[in-house]
Amino acid sequence: MEKIKIENLSFSYDKKNEAIKNLDLTIESGKWIAVVGHNGSGKSTLAKLLVGLLVPDKGSIYIDGLLMNEENIHEIRKRIGIVFQNPDNQFVGVTVKHDIAFGLENQQVPQPEMVKLIEEYSEVVGMSEYLNKEPHQLSGGQKQRVAIAGALAMNQDIMIFDEATSMLDPEGTKDITDFIIRLNKDFNKTILTITHDLEFARKADEIIVMNEGEVMFLGTPDIIFENSKILKEIDLDIPFGLQVYEAAHEDETLNKQKDLVEALWEYSLNK
Repeated sequence: MEKIKIENLSFSYDKKNEAIKNLDLTIESGKWIAVVGHNGSGKSTLAKLLVGLLVPDKGSIYIDGLLMNEENIHEIRKRIGIVFQNPDNQFVGVTVKHDIAFGLENQQVPQPEMVKLIEEYSEVVGMSEYLNKEPHQLSGGQKQRVAIAGALAMNQDIMIFDEATSMLDPEGTKDITDFIIRLNKDFNKTILTITHDLEFARKADEIIVMNEGEVMFLGTPDIIFENSKILKEIDLDIPFGLQVYEAAHEDETLNKQKDLVEALWEYSLNK
């Protein structure tokens, strides 16, 4: 089932240079798609277009079959949410409880139901003990969890994470990564992760490689990494495991040890 459909989409910030160029893309329900590319490739612009923060110059976006326009934008925003790179830019409540409630209040959810949803989803993300905490009392990872709880409480089927792990320490990155996997597998959410981190991207079902506003390559992680030359051409850092594999493959002595080279290849694709 098509969850997101993009047809002939173009967008420019200055009406001269296109950040997105004639993009066509379909994303199926329940998939985890990683969108990768260097800075300026158009991946974050695409995310903002998908949640209606930017209006395309031409082309169409459909969410659950609904055309994104002024008439449908309110309904579409009930179905798709975004977690941004900097958690401080999205924390709008004076406490965790108020922040999770913000979207529910905009949807005019009755108070008793709102309280129930806040309690339920703060527990899901492991933040039930922090409901009365203020933003400055939380770590970056905890703020990201609060943003996720707000999206879950609004029952949004599609969640976009725009460089959501780039400002976190390794522990925070692992926590958010594990939670994204859980959202996808246990909650059957359709996930888009916007990232330049290919170690992170290889955990997805499919990877979209963007360059200069266009889709340069699309496929499963193993297919993408089998074509690592494409990634190098646009200055993306390939995962360490793949670097080790390629080095072993090019070494005449090591390349004769087929089992070792194949084991390194499997490791490079390990999720």
